[in-house]
Parts: sequence; structure tokens; C-alpha cells
Amino acid sequence: QLQLVESGGGLVQPGGSLRVSCLASGFTLKYYVIGWFRQAPGKEREGVSCFSASGENTMYTDSVKGRFTTSRDGAKNTVYLQMNNLKPEDTAVYYCAARSSLGDYCSIRERDYAYWGQGTKVTVSS
Repeated sequence: QLQLVESGGGLVQPGGSLRVSCLASGFTLKYYVIGWFRQAPGKEREGVSCFSASGENTMYTDSVKGRFTTSRDGAKNTVYLQMNNLKPEDTAVYYCAARSSLGDYCSIRERDYAYWGQGTKVTVSS
């Protein structure tokens, strides 16, 4: 059974850093593209980042470019979202999602993903 489990959320001060993880089970990440999404209170879910199956392509929404980095550890079958210089507007529930893929395909459109984790909450506040 394909499953995604996010972890690593929490409370962090503005300007701080946090790394959230997405552990995949029931499938191998090298055959899937992973997307990161977030949903702030009272807002629609938005795409944040993606990591292609090949590992050669990433994509970031403009508001996080230069601050967030996504990476993958194949041995742990885990994808990470490293978040630096966090701002209060980054406060949200962060989700990872998966789609069967090959090559460099990458997307931060919600409708392109079939499998979703339960989310981890990130709060940026002093």
C-alpha cells in the first residue's frame, strides 16, 4: 500500500529554519515525482516545490525561491523540504504528494498528484 508520512513540523521564530520530511512506503521514490504543498489558515492549498523522479529537476514557487530547498535520500526513501529564513506567511500545514513518473517531469499543480500525505503543521511566530 502506497503511503506518504510527513514529519518535522513545529514552531519556529521568524528567520529560523526547519526541515520537514516525507517518508514514502510501499513504493520507490525513484519512480515518482514528489510535490510539496501547503495550506495556510483560511486559504487554498498551494504548490511549493517539486522533486523529479530522476533527481535532476526541481521547481519552486516564487515566494520560497532562495529560501527553500527540496532533496531526496534514496536509501531512506525520503524527500526533504529544507526551509530557511522562515517568515510568518510560511505558516501552514505542509503536505507531500506523489505521482508515478520517469525522468525530469516536475509539477506544483495540485491536480497532477494522486497520492497525498496527512500533512505536518509549521508555525512561524515570535
